[in-house]
Amino acid sequence: MNKNIKILAISGSLRQKSSNSALMNAIIALALENMEFTIYSGLGDLPHFNPDIDINEGPAPVVELRTQLKEADGVLICTPEYGNGVPGVLKNALDWIVSSGEFVNKPTAVISASPSPMGGDKAHASLLLTLKMISAEIVEKGTMMIPYITLKLNKEGVITDAETKRELLVVIRALEQAASI
Repeated sequence: MNKNIKILAISGSLRQKSSNSALMNAIIALALENMEFTIYSGLGDLPHFNPDIDINEGPAPVVELRTQLKEADGVLICTPEYGNGVPGVLKNALDWIVSSGEFVNKPTAVISASPSPMGGDKAHASLLLTLKMISAEIVEKGTMMIPYITLKLNKEGVITDAETKRELLVVIRALEQAASI
C-alpha cells in the first residue's frame, strides 16, 4: 500500500453549492493517505459532443479530460439526478470518451445523491449502463445511492450521518483496492 493511487474525482453537477460536489469533497477527506485526488473541473467547458469535431486530438477541453483519465488509476463519480436521469453535462463528458477508450478497465466508483427518497436511482442506473458500455470497471462494493442527502451532509460539507459515513468508507476502500492492482 506504499504506492500513491491517483483518483480522478468528478462531480456531475455544475452548481456552485452542489451537495454532490460537497459530498465528493467529504469522501476525499475520508480517503486513505495513499490516495491522491484530482478534482476534474472542466465539465462545463466541454463542447457538445460532435464526432465531426473529434478529429486529431479533439478540442482542448476534451484533450484535458482524456489526459486526466489516462493518468488516473481510478475514478470517483458523484452525481445528482436531473429530470430522472444523468445530468446532461456528465453524459456529454462520457460521450466524448466512447471512441477514445480512457475508461476501458478503469476502476470506477459511482455515487448518486439526492434530496429525494430515491437517492438518484434513475441517474445511478443510467450512469452505470453508460459506464459499462464504455468498459469501465465498476468496482465491487463501489456504488452507492444516498437518499435525503441534505439531511446527511451539513452546510460545511461534513457527513453527519454515521451509517452513510460507514458506507462511504466501504466504497472508498473498495476503489482504493481495485485501483492499486
